[in-house]
Parts: sequence; C-alpha cells; structure tokens
Amino acid sequence: MSCIMMKSVMEQYLTVCETQRGLNQKTIKAYRTDLQQFISFKNRLDDISKESIFEYVGTLNMRYKPRSVRRKIASLRAFLQYLEEDQQIKENPFRKLKLRIRTPKVLPRTIPMPLIERMLNVAYQDIADSSGQKKKSAIQNALVLELLFSTGMRVGELCKLLKADINIESGSLLIMGKGAKERVLQIGSMSVIELLREHCSQSECPRGALLVNRKGRPLSEQSVRAIVKKYALRADTQMHITPHMFRHSFATALVEANVDIRCIQKLLGHSSILTTQIYTDVSTAKQREILINYHPRNQMNI
Repeated sequence: MSCIMMKSVMEQYLTVCETQRGLNQKTIKAYRTDLQQFISFKNRLDDISKESIFEYVGTLNMRYKPRSVRRKIASLRAFLQYLEEDQQIKENPFRKLKLRIRTPKVLPRTIPMPLIERMLNVAYQDIADSSGQKKKSAIQNALVLELLFSTGMRVGELCKLLKADINIESGSLLIMGKGAKERVLQIGSMSVIELLREHCSQSECPRGALLVNRKGRPLSEQSVRAIVKKYALRADTQMHITPHMFRHSFATALVEANVDIRCIQKLLGHSSILTTQIYTDVSTAKQREILINYHPRNQMNI
C-alpha cells in the first residue's frame, strides 16, 4: 500500500471517527496530525511490525514529552485496530506489544476559593455599574464564570450550549460531552439560575447558542479564556487562571465535601472512574497542607 493509499485509508478512518463515533473536530485534528506523522515514518502497511513500532516509539521518546507520546501511540493503536476490523491488515501489531510510557503524575491545578469569590464579585459589580449593551455583555461574562464553576463543565461544552438545552424552571442543562455523550447537569444555586434567566430574557431569538459574541456567533473557547483572564487580573492575582481550572476546583470541592466519587464521575462526564480518582489525590494534598499548617503538634516547642 503506497503512501497515497495510506493517507486515503486514514481519511476513511477519520470519517468513521466523526460520523459513527461522534468525535469532535478538535480530536479529529489531533488524530490526523498523529497519523500523518506515523505515515511519514512508515508509509506501507506491510512494513508495519512489532519491531517498526518499537523503533517509531523510540523516535517519539526523543522528541516529545511522555504525555504526548502516549497520545500518539493511542491514536496509532486505534487506527490499526480499525484496519484489522476492516480486514485491511491481518492483525494489529499492538496485540503483541507491551509498551509502558511512564508519565509524571501532575495533580490538577485548582483556584483558591477566595480568588473565585473575588472574580465573581468583580463580575457582578460590572453588572451593577453598567447599562445597555455593556450590561448585556457584563451579564454574559458573569454567567460564563458562574457556569464554569457551578457545573464543572468543559470549556468546549460551555461554548456548545444551546438555548434549547436550558430548562430554567428546573435549573438543568443538557450537556453534549466528549464522544457525543449527553448528560444532564443541575444548577444548585438560585443566584446562578436567576442570572441565567436574566441573560436569556435579553435575547430576542429563543434558539441558537446560549453564549454569543458581538456578531451573534457562538462564543469561542478563546473568548472564554480571555474572559477568565480578564477577571483574574481584575481580582488582583498573578496566578495564571484557565477555564479548565474551574472544573478542577469544582471536582476537588466535591471530593473534600465527601461526595461519592462515582457521582462526581457522572457530573464530570468521565468515561473512566480512574480519571476522576486523580481528584482524591488533590484532596490528599490539601489534607497534608491543613495538617502541616494547623495541627497543634507543629506549634509545640519540643
């Protein structure tokens, strides 16, 4: 199979990923990049073997961090599995491989609760101090912060929210998560529900995106990051805050409140509970900090 044919098969696979498996464009783009890189390394299917994959992984290890290597290997493994199921190759070479890519364990970064409170106070003050179009913008900005923190949704999920996904009376949101998996999230704060109601009442169109830019187009992930950065700076912090850190803070707060880990998994939309369990490690780190700073034994002169 030539390089051109390999690329054609790759595009067929990516089409299946999009249309049948419901993967989003961001994931498809990452898959395409990873697979094109492999095709430039081995452009014939009959050249792919256990040895050639070991060789390829070796080149990846020299160029990328372990986390990137794991992603690229996962992309390739899934592609070869598809080719095996489609009977384009006899067997996926990964069946005979045991690869271990050790990655350093990095705990999710959270936002201190006093800082979140300051950011929200600044956002609500903007609403009180403005009128007209500026007030509409201020309300949406506050809603962005509130929804990120009160639901723990991903920034991509936030940007995809439609007005039709909102039930203001029940305070629930229909979220389209990764892999086109739906889940319903409940807003637990009446203040957030009222802010949502106020935002929706300002729109003449009952359909379309919940959050829009000045041109009426869906708010981009980049715009959400800019909003978060703006209010972090105005809350007088040097800490680099990202939208995803609200998700980490949401999950960590629930763990520290002794909410069942499987319930948190469902709220976050994680397919594996192993992904959710990293927040228990964050909580352990928090416990260590509390004991070091506040346990009376550390105040004794012994």
